[in-house]
Amino acid sequence: MAGQNLGKSTVTKADIVENVYQKIGFSKKEASELVELCFNTLKDVLQNGDKVKISGFGNFVVRGKNERIGRNPQTGEQIKISARRVLTFRPSQVLKAMLNGEEYAHLTDEDDDEDDYDDNNHE
Repeated sequence: MAGQNLGKSTVTKADIVENVYQKIGFSKKEASELVELCFNTLKDVLQNGDKVKISGFGNFVVRGKNERIGRNPQTGEQIKISARRVLTFRPSQVLKAMLNGEEYAHLTDEDDDEDDYDDNNHE
């Protein structure tokens, strides 16, 4: 099961806008602006290196990766992999339980904090 895409399709930003339009009753333009505002806010926060925690969904964290030596898998040649920032997502316990069809009503936000791990030495 690991690595398999179990869904039948991909949800796009346009799909999210359409859902907001249908469920909240905003005009399509207002729904689009709201969705854009949400995504732009998330991007700005992450670009600043801050963590985004969405209760019942998960945490987005920007981590720094140090420069290191890697290998070209085709030639075996050593190459330098530059330092960079990467985005990680850690789903909440609630989201994990929902995905696995488990009971999640008893889970709280504090359960998500147990999944947090320190920001040091994770590549």
